[in-house]
Amino acid sequence: MASSNAMLTLGKQLLRLNTANSARLVFKNVSRSFQTPSSTLYVPPAVSVVQNSSVSSPEPVLDHKIKVTLVPGDGVGPELMMCVREVFKLIGAPIEFEEIMASELLPGRSCTVEDLTKSFRKNKIGLKGVLTTPALSEGGELESMNQKIRVDLDLFSHVVRIKSLPGLKLRYQNIDFIVIREQTEGEYSALEHESVPGVVESLKITTKTKAMRIAKFAFDYAVQHGRKKVTAVHKANIMKMGDGLFLQSCREISEMYPSIKFEAMIVDNCCMQLVSKPQQFDVMVLPNLYGNIVGNLSVGLVGGAGIVPGESYSTECAIFEPGARHAYATAAGRNIANPTAMLLSSANMLHHLNLHSYGQKIESAVGKVIKSGKYRTRDIGGYCSQSEFFKAILNNLQA
Repeated sequence: MASSNAMLTLGKQLLRLNTANSARLVFKNVSRSFQTPSSTLYVPPAVSVVQNSSVSSPEPVLDHKIKVTLVPGDGVGPELMMCVREVFKLIGAPIEFEEIMASELLPGRSCTVEDLTKSFRKNKIGLKGVLTTPALSEGGELESMNQKIRVDLDLFSHVVRIKSLPGLKLRYQNIDFIVIREQTEGEYSALEHESVPGVVESLKITTKTKAMRIAKFAFDYAVQHGRKKVTAVHKANIMKMGDGLFLQSCREISEMYPSIKFEAMIVDNCCMQLVSKPQQFDVMVLPNLYGNIVGNLSVGLVGGAGIVPGESYSTECAIFEPGARHAYATAAGRNIANPTAMLLSSANMLHHLNLHSYGQKIESAVGKVIKSGKYRTRDIGGYCSQSEFFKAILNNLQA
């Protein structure tokens, strides 16, 4: 882990001098330090408690509030976080939010990445809206705020469950699979330079350390959640070394899990299979860019960005956020955004904190409203405003 971060730092320094060949040698040399991971299952990170309790309990006492970093995000994020706050107040969830404003679009109103990661490290748990990454950043900065957060906290795994919700009339039904994305390297490494005028080189970084780690995370997830198959998605037929390393790493890890079926699929075929028969997938593990594309495509199969929650993990932190990173800026302040993804993200956070009864209340209320079909926002085929849809959820929580 440490060697991979050192590798990226050295690589960026070399690329500033336009010495791409030297950078590749550094990556090659550092990757040799890889050590085979143990067969121990991945253990989710612990969380901090506002008031120390001498007795551990699966359902913490209400006056022992758990402190959570809350980042509203851009676009409709702030208004959706208000929905979460109101629901938590209504059900009496023992959560204390530490709210931090962060935005790459409004740098004058944003905290620094250092302040944000400090809060996440302290609390070890976060609820986050979508941070929009502009196509061109101020000062020519190549690395986005999102990616800085992921690298600084080593949030190596992004997990999205793609599941059909009863009551939604969509093209596909009975979908239930997991998309697991490695999100600290690959094309997002921000290693670009103009070698000569009009020619830009962008490096895609693949290390065996991180490929093995995300592969093991995917197989551990499959074991822990009773899944039967893991599909590694790649483009090794073209990128024979980079994606070849990712694919080989997945194959090596699969040998540690004889009870889990392993298959490999080229990313373009994967996209075709997703829109042909998505029910064939169980757990998918992908490098960074493919994971982003396939994850967003998959979210669209079950209702869109307003429906699906997601989560990101490091060995010490867990951050819960919408599954599709779309801030929906055009809907901000118009009372039309669907709060489902944010509410379900908060429910998943409560489950992660062993506050299962609170998480189930939110899931049940949201599920009943969607299943009834009476109240629906425009993104899922209805005509309700956000406030009308949200009021129906509150009524179900009070019933």
